Amino acid sequence: MAVLNMPTCIDAMEEAYRDLNEQRAGFRPRIDFYVPQKPHYYRWGTMEGVSRTLGIFAIRMKSDMLVWNRQGEFQTEDKYCVEPGSYCGLIFLLSVRNGEPLCLMNDGYLQHMRVGACAGLGAKYLSRKNSRVLGMLGSGGMARTYAMAICEVRPIERIQVFSPTRENCERYAVELRDKLGVEVLIMDSADRAVKNSDIVACATDSLVPVIKGEWLEPGMHVTNVRTNEIGPDLLARVDVSARLGTSTFIIDQSPAEVISGTDGVFSYFAGTPQERELIPVPLSPIRKSDNAEVKTIPDLMAGRWYGRTSDNQITFLRNSGTQGLQFAAVGGKAYELAKAKGLGNTIPTQWLLQNIRD
Repeated sequence: MAVLNMPTCIDAMEEAYRDLNEQRAGFRPRIDFYVPQKPHYYRWGTMEGVSRTLGIFAIRMKSDMLVWNRQGEFQTEDKYCVEPGSYCGLIFLLSVRNGEPLCLMNDGYLQHMRVGACAGLGAKYLSRKNSRVLGMLGSGGMARTYAMAICEVRPIERIQVFSPTRENCERYAVELRDKLGVEVLIMDSADRAVKNSDIVACATDSLVPVIKGEWLEPGMHVTNVRTNEIGPDLLARVDVSARLGTSTFIIDQSPAEVISGTDGVFSYFAGTPQERELIPVPLSPIRKSDNAEVKTIPDLMAGRWYGRTSDNQITFLRNSGTQGLQFAAVGGKAYELAKAKGLGNTIPTQWLLQNIRD
């Protein structure tokens, strides 16, 4: 937090996608491992990426206990480590120049910033340049960084926010008014938050769609956090769909221990068929929005695709894919800036090396 702001994150991601276009960067899609543990489920997740410009390889690791809840018409997935309210996500950075371990950092702040930065890039390349109203579904951490990033690339004057918990919306409104200097209106329903918006962001932990295709208006740009937040009716309504890159392996013939996880991510499973059936099934059409026919933001940046060609088109960015590269790019930049300021605790590299192969 002491070194990484949103403009820096957006610049780091844009540079990473230029590297990807020049074949100087790469990534491995996310894989999860589910382990039933009554009453909750354990999930281990990893993703990897590399930036040759920074000389950084990153692996992001997270250790979660999962709780699935219903709140009215919504179904959500909550996560914790050890106890509710605490989390364990780690980013391990290594040098691709000599293999040296460089840094181990928590992923919480950086996780929100890198996802928000990519939402900002989507708005920069796919929304109308005169977009002034942001409709926000959700009022948590992602909803904050999404607003920060979108306000960075477009002249947003008003945010219309809705989430089921009113007090969360009120905290969000106070914070964002002060931080961004924009009007923030709390709406009493999701459709009212979407109405008359130029850009709509779904930033929730919902396992079911939170937005309907019929709510969309000509010229809107829409983005999401989770695959589950959008349904087939929305994809059928939009004129231009985009993604960041591949987010998960698509396997047509899966072995019994392989599943599609709660947000559509390719996953392994250690348990019985009965335990497997208790995992909420993704409702969103992942194959349609994660296949090679759907173009990417890197494609648009390289001129391989035009994206929006009319102010009346409705555009959609599935803000998923390239996660490992995002951690290499933004994590590498945070490491660079922190090292320059002398921040963090240093341990001897020798502690992590061994010579038992001699």
